[in-house]
Formats: sequence, structure tokens, C-alpha cells
Amino acid sequence: MLLKEKLIEICHRVYDKGFVSAFDGNLSARTPEGNIYITRSGVCKGEVTPEDILLIDLEGRKLEGEGKITTEVKIHLLAYKYRKEVNAVIHSHPVYATAFATMGEGFTTPVFPEMVLSLGKVPLCKYSTPSTEELPESMLPHIDYAWAMLLENHGAVAFGKSVEDAYFKTEKLEHAAKTLWAIRTMGRAKTIPLVKLKKLYSISEDVYGIKLNEKNRMDF
Repeated sequence: MLLKEKLIEICHRVYDKGFVSAFDGNLSARTPEGNIYITRSGVCKGEVTPEDILLIDLEGRKLEGEGKITTEVKIHLLAYKYRKEVNAVIHSHPVYATAFATMGEGFTTPVFPEMVLSLGKVPLCKYSTPSTEELPESMLPHIDYAWAMLLENHGAVAFGKSVEDAYFKTEKLEHAAKTLWAIRTMGRAKTIPLVKLKKLYSISEDVYGIKLNEKNRMDF
């Protein structure tokens, strides 16, 4: 499947999952040539067509397509400029993850092994006015290690090595947030004991093929 077609497919999945509503959110993917496919401004992600995908360069200049570049393009450009391994970015507003972000909480303590391995530490970026330079500046302290971030009072952003990888990280983030919400209605979440967490880290690369960044590891 061509990259643009895959991006469109993931746009539809993001909408169908309820990770965005109306015209919210924006998705992008890095092309083999180093440019960026990105959803245009003001389009419902459940209705994206090839005409709704723009091609821009790493400075945010439009190369192909009709329509306005999203004002939140700065989120995407920050990731591509700082992380060579990032080839896709999904900015969305998943309900439970956004609720935690609005409470002022990131996900930095180890509760679920799958979360520890697939996402690692998910920091909270302090509230910044959307569409301004404040937003990427709030992400800058975490851009070198995080695979997902919560944007205070705003939503979430996930990075991936592919479009599908960014989607699954978004899905994992929202599933974890929803599960944590359910736990809190019943009581208090138990964290993974430190000795077990260290064991998980020690086998992560050999058993799961996942090499964890020191900064990305969850702690207590």
C-alpha cells in the first residue's frame, strides 16, 4: 500500500475509534524523500480523501495539494527535526487520555508491563495555546525520548516508526488511560514492584526486541 493510502486508512481508523471528533486532530507521515504528507486543515478525519493530504517540506512549506496547512504543523515538524527514527505523527483528542491530561497527570509510573515496553514514560506537557510556538516549546523537554505525550487541557500526540506504529501507540495510550480510569473507580492502582520492573527492563531487548531509552523508563 502506498504511504498516502496508508495515511488515509489510519485517518479513518482514528476517527472510527473516537480518538477525534468533527475536524479535530491531524496526522502526518515522512516520505522516503524526507518530505511530509499531512492532513489539511478543516477536514473530518473520517472523510479524508487523497485530495485532503498535502505534501510539505521540513520547513512547513507546501509543495503539493490544495487547502490550508494545519496550524498545528509545528507539532509534527518538531518531531521530524529532532527524531530521525520518527516517520509518523498522530495528534488526537482521545477522551480518557485527554481527561488525564486535563487533570494535569502524565503516565510516568509503571502499572502495565505492556505500557512500560511499548510506550514507556508518557510525560505531561504544560498547557500551551494551540497553533502558537508555545505548543512545540512545551514538548521540547521530552522530544528526545518520548513516544507519546499528553498535552494539558488539549489532547495527545504519538510518534511512530510508521503510520501504523503511531496509530497503535495512540490506541495503547487510550486503552491504558481507560483502564486506569476504571481502576480508580474501584480503588487504587498497584504499581509493578521495583525488582520486577528491573527484571522487565533486563529482558526487554532479548525477549521482546525492544531497546529502551534510559530517559524513557518509568520509575517511581
